[in-house]
Amino acid sequence: MATRIVRPAPAIGTDPGITPVGALPGVGPALVASLARLGLERVQDLWFHLPLRYEDKTRITAIADLRVGERAQVEGVVEAVERGFRYRPQLKVAIGDASRQTLLLRFFHFNRAQAEQLLPGTRLLCYGEVRHGAQGLEMVHPNYQRLSGEAAATVDELLSPVYPTTEGLGPKRLAGVIGKALALLPPAAQLELIPPELCARHGLTSLRDALLYVHRPPPDAHLGQLMLGQHPAQQRLAFEELLTQHLSLKRMRAAVRRRRAPRLTGADGLQRRMLERLPFRLTAAQQRVGDEVARDLVRPQPMLRLVQGDVGSGKTVVAALAALTAVESGYQVALMAPTELLAEQHLHNFRHWLQPLGVEVEWLAGKVTGKARKQALARVAEGAPVVIGTHALMQEGVAFARLGLVIVDEQHRFGVQQRLSLRDKGKDGELVPHQLVLTATPIPRTLAMSAYADLDVSSIDELPPGRTPVQTIAISNARRIEVIERIHAACGEGRQVYWVCTLIEESEQLRAQAAEVAHAELSAALAGFKVGLIHGRMKPKEKQAVMDAFKSGALAVLVATTVIEVGVDVPNASLMVIENSERLGLAQLHQLRGRVGRGAVASNCVLLYQPPLGQLARERLQVMRDTNDGFRIAEKDLELRGPGEVLGTRQTGQLSFRIADLTRDAHLLPAVQQVGEHMLAEHPRQTAQLIERWIGGAARYAHA
Repeated sequence: MATRIVRPAPAIGTDPGITPVGALPGVGPALVASLARLGLERVQDLWFHLPLRYEDKTRITAIADLRVGERAQVEGVVEAVERGFRYRPQLKVAIGDASRQTLLLRFFHFNRAQAEQLLPGTRLLCYGEVRHGAQGLEMVHPNYQRLSGEAAATVDELLSPVYPTTEGLGPKRLAGVIGKALALLPPAAQLELIPPELCARHGLTSLRDALLYVHRPPPDAHLGQLMLGQHPAQQRLAFEELLTQHLSLKRMRAAVRRRRAPRLTGADGLQRRMLERLPFRLTAAQQRVGDEVARDLVRPQPMLRLVQGDVGSGKTVVAALAALTAVESGYQVALMAPTELLAEQHLHNFRHWLQPLGVEVEWLAGKVTGKARKQALARVAEGAPVVIGTHALMQEGVAFARLGLVIVDEQHRFGVQQRLSLRDKGKDGELVPHQLVLTATPIPRTLAMSAYADLDVSSIDELPPGRTPVQTIAISNARRIEVIERIHAACGEGRQVYWVCTLIEESEQLRAQAAEVAHAELSAALAGFKVGLIHGRMKPKEKQAVMDAFKSGALAVLVATTVIEVGVDVPNASLMVIENSERLGLAQLHQLRGRVGRGAVASNCVLLYQPPLGQLARERLQVMRDTNDGFRIAEKDLELRGPGEVLGTRQTGQLSFRIADLTRDAHLLPAVQQVGEHMLAEHPRQTAQLIERWIGGAARYAHA
């Protein structure tokens, strides 16, 4: 008979927070694996794994007092049971109580044994959400337990937390493990990492008390505050999490600043010649931001600057001037964009501005293959002054001779590790390149103070003269014919039109008009005018041919998917129709609208929507009608969608929040910054411990 080897659980050390969860009693290897899927590996991870919501099982509510939309606990006796199979199997159980009212319990997933237990006369204690039903109030799939005899039902003494969980790990079992972890909470002074004088100055309550409260709120706790995350205990935890992210970004920024970068002084000759050739003068905002960038480039520490500006504000010109400074200083420049269309637009602009000055601009994208790619790689390795491309710039085999400046456009579309790999290609001995990040999506102040704390932020908050505000209207798809007639009139006046579709292929489910269908419809309705089509599945050469035809005026109307969101500049296009606009977010709608209004002619944007509109979509379209200000739109976008979505899909290494909400907790940020500056200067050990507590291994990515 084989001998079973029992490995002892890890011992709980002097610092229980860093103890592995496997050291807790009753936590075996299978449970350790389940907890790891939630990122819960140490005891302190369990302390900070907070409830999603709370259930109030501390009292029993009479059926007569139930309110629709609220979750409640009721006690009742089964009065009738019905099993139905009309559309799908369902079990309906009617219960009544002393208030002489009836509540229907409805189950769609049940077994025979369950149905046989719920006989008339059975006493039940049920908890669930109250809804309107065809026969009165009902609960769908409530939690319930059968009560025996005449004994009174036992209610909980505290509100019941409901934790985020994972497959194979039930909520009760997870709550039990967290309870064991809470028993190991050290005394308040030992747990606290923010110095006492700072806690006192900013009115911060005890971290230990806050944790115990949110995990075990008393029956008289303000449930509304807790559900909204506004209880002082939750705010105390949110403060510490925001502080930790701020400290992490600032510390990583300091680490990058300790590296050396080339001093890019230039002689202003190339810049001056480029400015003389431009058909316009820089705005005051462009000059101000250009000066900020120039001051960074002459320093021996790496520049880490984000230049934000609304659509059409002239960020590319500022980037080109910075590139010339690097070239004149004897260094290479790499400009990376997320899509080939946007990269090609940069290529066109840079070649138009730089090549007459004798500065060659190299192109390196995924579609550059074979012999052309080998030649391009060789020129880059030999020192091609400016290289523009997509993520292909980061691939193996791409080597720079002397990279001094990296420009990343629309940086939130790139993963952290992607940006790191491009920066690492520029290492020249101990020197690392300067980094200039561009975004046409204005960053709300709240996000700039937190998620971008590792970057200096410059804003081009002024549009070039001659740009006319775009008038925006929202029209139901039922008036589609009127919109097409308006397009016909615009084309007759020599103007050009974008028609933007959100899908390439027809989809009955989403009721979205496909680009091919719209192209056929408009081609038939606009006889005498040429209608083009462009979408992401076309080959690059086909896309370029269509764009060239539209730019030259050979096409009157361009039917497109959202591939034209950024990087397309056709001043004669003065009307845009966005179909199924209710499906797009504010940032994307604003980016698309920025394709018109680039000339002197008054421009218009028509937001076609498919009724009925939901509340969120209605608010988005109203914001688009009310303002052209990208910064106001960004703030509203943050309010409606939340920070995770505004920043783009959560990327590898991007810090995410467990408790804090940048919209809800923005009022904490000024104090967070004050405490953060003091801790970085005076308390480096506690700073490191805070980062380890909240972030752990993710911190190493924060400096991208």
